[in-house]
Amino acid sequence: MTEQTNIVSSLDRVLPFQVDGLDVRGRMVHLNETVTGIIQRHNYPDAVNRLLAEAIALTSLLGSSLKFEGKFILQVQSKGAVNMLVVDYNAPDAVRAYVRFDEEALKQRIEKGETRPEQLLGEGHLVMTIDQGQYMNRYQGVVVLDGKSLEDAAHAYFMQSEQLPTRVRLAVTEMVSKQDEGPAKSEWIAGGLLVQYLPHSSEDIPHRDLHPGDHPDPEMQKTHHVTEADAWRECEALVNTVDDHELTDPEVSAETLLYRLFHENGPRVFESMPIYDRCTCSRERISDMFKTFDPEEMKDMVVDGKIEVTCEFCSTHYEFDPEDVAKVAKD
Repeated sequence: MTEQTNIVSSLDRVLPFQVDGLDVRGRMVHLNETVTGIIQRHNYPDAVNRLLAEAIALTSLLGSSLKFEGKFILQVQSKGAVNMLVVDYNAPDAVRAYVRFDEEALKQRIEKGETRPEQLLGEGHLVMTIDQGQYMNRYQGVVVLDGKSLEDAAHAYFMQSEQLPTRVRLAVTEMVSKQDEGPAKSEWIAGGLLVQYLPHSSEDIPHRDLHPGDHPDPEMQKTHHVTEADAWRECEALVNTVDDHELTDPEVSAETLLYRLFHENGPRVFESMPIYDRCTCSRERISDMFKTFDPEEMKDMVVDGKIEVTCEFCSTHYEFDPEDVAKVAKD
């Protein structure tokens, strides 16, 4: 691993890496203040908080790969207790998120002890969208949710979109600490690991429905030869050894965990990227939105002589004078 004299201790960051010995590249994410801020703002039940934190970690892993100032949007629509989940990653470093759920259905799930993310989501679709701006085409991938975890859904997304072997691990934990005065303090940590196989030749990508067979060169059969497919299988085996607590332990940095996993194959880390809990809403953006409504729709928005708008992502409340809004709509 590349020596670093000053290991960054912040948990709210994505760390890109590469393992040349296995033809693997990837990213690790640790989030603390980011997910804690979003969770505390919404005050969802803990079962929903865990799902949301996991989705934020996954979105950060995927969105941080964007090479332009666009958006990566993860959206879930399902028939489960949690029927809507949206996470926006605004490149290069901002994330926001919210959830909608059926309170009665969620209560029943919790009473039955069925609180794993896949149990809360049930059947539905996971949509991942890359938005490159208004003058560029959007790319959208859709994955069917039929009891799949977010990890499984991510694997399906990569196989159908990039057709490259990919392994994703996600984990979430809540830390509760006693305070000298007042209630206990609750913090959340979300961790994630993404590894992707990038062989020199597409012929080296392993196909799981076929037996790898013997090496076609008889001379190579006489020597110990690690094929590219073997390299990916070794990488998968290593990633499968990672426990949830290793991904969420604040005392275990991303650099440390990568060294534990890949030290025999020479991992290299690159400059880490910070992640912030930051919403993009503003009075100006909402005012521009009013231009899309006709006068009758505007009248229906008036309650007690004012128009009120609350951002679902950050819960910021805005109030507008109907006359001012009408002027903006005419401009």
